[in-house]
Amino acid sequence: MLPGLSQSPTEDAFVQNPYPFYDRARALGPLFHWADYDLTCSASATVVGAILRDRRFGRETPAELKTPEPEHLAPFYDVERHSLLELEPPSHTRLRSLVLRAFTSRRIAGLAPEIERLAHDLIDAAPESEFDLIRHFAQPLPVIIIARLLGVPETRADDLLAWSNAMVAMYQARRSREIEDAAAKAAAEFSDFLRELVEQRRNAPADDLITQLIRAETEDGKLTTDEMIATCILLLNAGHEATVHTIGNGVKALLEHGMGRDMLAPDRVEATVEEILRFDPPLHLFTRWAYEDVEIAGHSFRRGDRVGCLLAAANRDPAVWDEPDHFVPDRPLKPNLSFGAGIHFCVGAPLARLELRIALPVLFDRLPGLRIAQAPRYANLYHFHGLQQLIVSRE
Repeated sequence: MLPGLSQSPTEDAFVQNPYPFYDRARALGPLFHWADYDLTCSASATVVGAILRDRRFGRETPAELKTPEPEHLAPFYDVERHSLLELEPPSHTRLRSLVLRAFTSRRIAGLAPEIERLAHDLIDAAPESEFDLIRHFAQPLPVIIIARLLGVPETRADDLLAWSNAMVAMYQARRSREIEDAAAKAAAEFSDFLRELVEQRRNAPADDLITQLIRAETEDGKLTTDEMIATCILLLNAGHEATVHTIGNGVKALLEHGMGRDMLAPDRVEATVEEILRFDPPLHLFTRWAYEDVEIAGHSFRRGDRVGCLLAAANRDPAVWDEPDHFVPDRPLKPNLSFGAGIHFCVGAPLARLELRIALPVLFDRLPGLRIAQAPRYANLYHFHGLQQLIVSRE
């Protein structure tokens, strides 16, 4: 019998600071039972890393546990069933290899000048007085970059953001029927929009990711239109959500600790970005299914059991990190688990890191007097973790 803890993931005190709960959970041992989710979880870096890399665990629901999808969510699950995030080999292997043929490191690196220009443009357009850094900088930057990457007209950026926000709410603890209806509507509209765009690119190829996805081919064939749509939606939803929160959480951490441009110099920016990702990551909980009977950390999982990997808790495990609750941008570089591990390691991680390494130095270069003007508050988004707003002043 595992030790248990109770903690509502929507309680405001937890939303504002979940880390004391993670410390209590870790003190119970490598695994514990989170009563509110009725879920076996781990706050241990060793155990979380092992489960994420263990092919005996995966994302796809075991066949015998699949249940009919609610009719009102059909458009949402029509997308999800083709998503890299929810598939396992061999389907996952085929799809990921095709996506990586289009989403190359060269294509990502080529976005650097655009990211820098856009960061300057967003600062130019921000209000002169106090302004919300999330709304004016952290949110539009990754959405516009993904739009340009895919070849989506920037005039549709607001639609992309609205669709993305509606769909990712399905993964939050506050999920309700109203949220489900909004997600289904967004999935249908987003899919229809992308289906039309894919057809346009089939007839008139361009220098964009959608054209590259159409051209991508391996010995296992090409991507279907439904797979392309699901991939584009995943890149936007996951990419936008992670980068928005990480920019906000990172600027908050830097300003609250009296740090700025000096920690973002060319020889220090990589370490600072990794510490931001470790210290206050955008995604806190990721679940896996057991595909066979397996023992981990002395606990026996049966096929069909679920386990929760607490990425943010693993990132503050004192067995791995000295003074884990301290924000130390110049600590020695070592891998964190913010983007996961194993075959589901985030395909967009290189782009997210590039955006952070470019956008943060531009922000602090342009606004050296930047300071927090109102006490920041985290939004009720668990298992995501990001700010409702970040009101800052230029001086």
